[in-house]
Amino acid sequence: MDTATNLKNQFLIAMPTMGDPNFEHTVTLICQQNDTVGAFGVTINRPISLTLGELFSQLNIEIKDETIMAIPAVVGGPVQPEQGFVLHDTKKSWESTMPITDNLAITSSRDILVDIAQGEGPEHFLLALGCAGWSPGQLEHELQENTWLTCPAENRIIFDLPYHQRWKGAADILGIDINLLSDVAGHA
Repeated sequence: MDTATNLKNQFLIAMPTMGDPNFEHTVTLICQQNDTVGAFGVTINRPISLTLGELFSQLNIEIKDETIMAIPAVVGGPVQPEQGFVLHDTKKSWESTMPITDNLAITSSRDILVDIAQGEGPEHFLLALGCAGWSPGQLEHELQENTWLTCPAENRIIFDLPYHQRWKGAADILGIDINLLSDVAGHA
C-alpha cells in the first residue's frame, strides 16, 4: 500500500514522553512520504537565535524588506542542518518548489530567499534549517510504538500561532490535552 496519501500534509505531534531530544515537544509537518523513499518533514516549532537578517547577511543577500530582519529561523530537524527549507503559501513558485497541498509548498532554492529579502516572496513563510527524515517503514513503526500523534496540518498553526503554542495547538486539532496522554499504546 502506498502510504503517501496517509501522512503527507499531516502534523506529527511528539508524545509528551518522547525521549529523543531532536523531537521532544515538537510538531513536524510531513511534506512527502512514499513506500520507496520513506518520509521527509520539517519541524515547525523550534525557533533558534539566528534571525533572517543574520542569515541573509551570511549569504550575501541584500535585504530591502526590513520587516523580516528579526524573524527567527527554526530547527527543521537533525538531517542536513546546513540546508534551508522554506515552507510557504503557494501564490508563486520558485526553482525547487515542491507542492504539499494546493495552498502549501516547500522550497529549498536560493531564489526564494532573494525574493523574501526583496519583499517579493510569499505572503506567509517559515524558514527552517535542516529537516527530518525516515526510511521506508520507519515512521509507521514509530507510530505503532505510540511515539507520535498525527492530525491534518493547518496553515494557521504553521504561520500564525506563536512557536511555543504550536505543540499544544496541533494537539487541540484532535480535541485532546496532550499533557494528559500516556506513553502506553494499545494494539488490537
